[in-house]
Amino acid sequence: MRLKDKVAIVTGSARGMGRVFALRFAKEGAKLTVCDVLDCQPVAEEIKAIGGEALALKTDVTSEKDAAEMAKKTVERFGRIDILVNNAAVIGTIETKDFVKPVEEIVSADWDRILAVNIKGVFLCSKAVIPYMKKQGGGKIVNMASTVAFSGLPHFIHYSTSKGGVVTMTRGLAWALGEFNINVNAVAPGLIMTEAMQGAYTPEFYQEMVATKQLIHKNVEPEDVASAVLFLASDEADKITGQTLAVNAGEYLH
Repeated sequence: MRLKDKVAIVTGSARGMGRVFALRFAKEGAKLTVCDVLDCQPVAEEIKAIGGEALALKTDVTSEKDAAEMAKKTVERFGRIDILVNNAAVIGTIETKDFVKPVEEIVSADWDRILAVNIKGVFLCSKAVIPYMKKQGGGKIVNMASTVAFSGLPHFIHYSTSKGGVVTMTRGLAWALGEFNINVNAVAPGLIMTEAMQGAYTPEFYQEMVATKQLIHKNVEPEDVASAVLFLASDEADKITGQTLAVNAGEYLH
């Protein structure tokens, strides 16, 4: 088991890729704090059903108080924090699945919400766990970026801007925390048809992209991304920091 007795926090883990990450970590021996603005208890029960340990928390990553409580309750339950996966993110106006808009139709409320969750949330959760990681002599932070951080998308400009910020923050945190044996890296998936993305793109569009834009003509699945996150969270990545690993079957070369 690659994460035996490690303690990991996965934000945004009630569904989608966050849920996949949490279950994969549990199978590799980690003890999990699963947290989201949605109910994480079902994920915690899934983890317990496969023999793992899990703490489910309701956490708004844009709240400094919530982020601090997330870290505090994890340490109270498990004694330490070895890994933080900053996965919580929003893409567009989630409530209406209204993702694709011309630049001039993007409203400031959507802009503020996306940058609050996708950038401020990463900062606040990292800030919350850093004192514990410093005290114990190290840790791993893995941030979820996106291929659009490199390519840019005009109809997703708020989202691509936020993910570009995640890449830059990853580098800055790596500089700040390296002397404390805290590794900070990012994973940048390409387009993956999670529940959220199914509201923006048709299966036909996705298969055309796989066939014409990717160098490897195979669907990239959440489990593929989980493998990259697991690697960067494991001891195998002890000498890797400040990097962004793209998982996109060659759709964009970084």
